[in-house]
Amino acid sequence: MKLITWNVNGLRAAMKKGLLDFCANEMADAYCFQETKMQPGQAVVDLPDYHEYWNSAVKKGYSGTAVFSKAEPLSVRYGIDDPAHEDEGRALTCEFEKFFLVCEYTPNAQDGLARIDYRMEWEDARRAYLEKLDREKPVILCGDLNVAHEEIDLKNPKSNHGNAGFSDEERGRFRRLLGAGFTDTYRHLHPDTEGDYTWWSFRYRAWDNNAGWRIDYFLVSNRIADKVREVTHLRGESLREGTRVSDHCPVRLIIDI
Repeated sequence: MKLITWNVNGLRAAMKKGLLDFCANEMADAYCFQETKMQPGQAVVDLPDYHEYWNSAVKKGYSGTAVFSKAEPLSVRYGIDDPAHEDEGRALTCEFEKFFLVCEYTPNAQDGLARIDYRMEWEDARRAYLEKLDREKPVILCGDLNVAHEEIDLKNPKSNHGNAGFSDEERGRFRRLLGAGFTDTYRHLHPDTEGDYTWWSFRYRAWDNNAGWRIDYFLVSNRIADKVREVTHLRGESLREGTRVSDHCPVRLIIDI
């Protein structure tokens, strides 16, 4: 099974930059998009062979997740079973026969860690939700989790220590999530690889200098980690005719499940 996760930084804008050409080439079993920034019906997403599911933010043009799947899910769940976290469209779960697929766009802690308290609340509620799912069947979690776990996961760890995405609080919650029974599939296959990132700022020539961060993930329940065959950051595929589709690149998972 081939799965793709991608923070598209605005689905309508990404389609104008070649997103659908990428999808036609990949022919994945499912696409999980984050930061869609739209409501269903605001644009036609021309993926006719896929069932589509949306969790959009109440605030228009903000946040949002969507899943496009060739197979029809047994059920679809919106959010993380917590009314305090339902307005921003940040999680969408598709249940299949052998696993749950969770598409997530984790809240950003923001400059100066202005939103770190809410971020910690989200982390705890999301972990509880995933543990609940995992008791029923294995889980595949994907998306922009807005954290670089270790120093190897970003270009400039020392100057970014304590900043949003690389604070002790966020990294600690990520470790707790892994400790709850989940595997970071990329590090499972590539424990020592450096310089392979998924997000580059549009500023400071970050793309040209590969001054990036690895903040987009596939995590899986520990008991299916041995079924993972490939995790690839598709940096080159995020360019369409020389234009960056998003400030993130897509991530591809191939898993025998």
